[in-house]
Amino acid sequence: MFLATLTMPDFADPRVWISLLTLTFLEIVLGVDNIIFISISSNKLPKAQQPRAQNIGLILAMAFRVVLIFGITALIAMQEPWLSFDYGWMKGGFSGQALILIAGGIFLLYKATSEIHHKLEGPELHSEGGGKDKGGATLGSVITQIALINVVFSFDSILTAVGLTDNLVIMIVAVVASIIIMILFATPVSNFVNEHPTIQMLGLAFLILIGFMLIAEGAHLAHFVVADTEIGAVPKGYLYFAIAFSLGVEFLNMRLRKRAQRKPVQLHGYTEKAIQEGIISKPKE
Repeated sequence: MFLATLTMPDFADPRVWISLLTLTFLEIVLGVDNIIFISISSNKLPKAQQPRAQNIGLILAMAFRVVLIFGITALIAMQEPWLSFDYGWMKGGFSGQALILIAGGIFLLYKATSEIHHKLEGPELHSEGGGKDKGGATLGSVITQIALINVVFSFDSILTAVGLTDNLVIMIVAVVASIIIMILFATPVSNFVNEHPTIQMLGLAFLILIGFMLIAEGAHLAHFVVADTEIGAVPKGYLYFAIAFSLGVEFLNMRLRKRAQRKPVQLHGYTEKAIQEGIISKPKE
């Protein structure tokens, strides 16, 4: 059984710092999906209210994580099945953790899909100059959505922390440090995302991937079996590699577009050689 300790770690021990830095880094990586969701949700608010919604959302994320750390015994107890069934060809035992992850995944799929529809096919409800919010969103409704999804992300984050250390102080310090770093970068990241439509679409696609991953992870925790095949978990490394690769490709595209605005890109070939030798004239720009 997992036994967490609240004793002060020996910060003179390099292993403590390695554990703390590793956990802080992982918390930041796991918080990327949270920042994406917060950025897209807060974009429905007037410009002046967006930083407030982002900061409140991240502070709520920190509060949920700290509460879960102190209630870690109850969190581990939620691994026991709450709902079990066996129909022969389909069976499973859904624990509290599994149900929360599946519900959060379904919510992300719904939210991301509805946002894509709104941005591509929905009516333009934005008011110019930062007037009323877009689509009827209010600060309270956006914060409520952020709070609900923070519960799911907090479960995923703390379960990862439990696998790395059993010291509550290290967990708390890592969570607080990661949230402070995310608060410092949340507004610039959000502005960048909201100023580039392709980044917004990628962010929404990432939320769909994350929602699918949460559903698969919940089914895996429930040992859900269909036709004698148990649902497996999706390795997070694959997901974050796909996100990093897609962002890398888009950053290259953005750089090429900027260069193309300054000077058209020309491929070296026979046409260029013929122009240099005077065989054909250079086309007018």
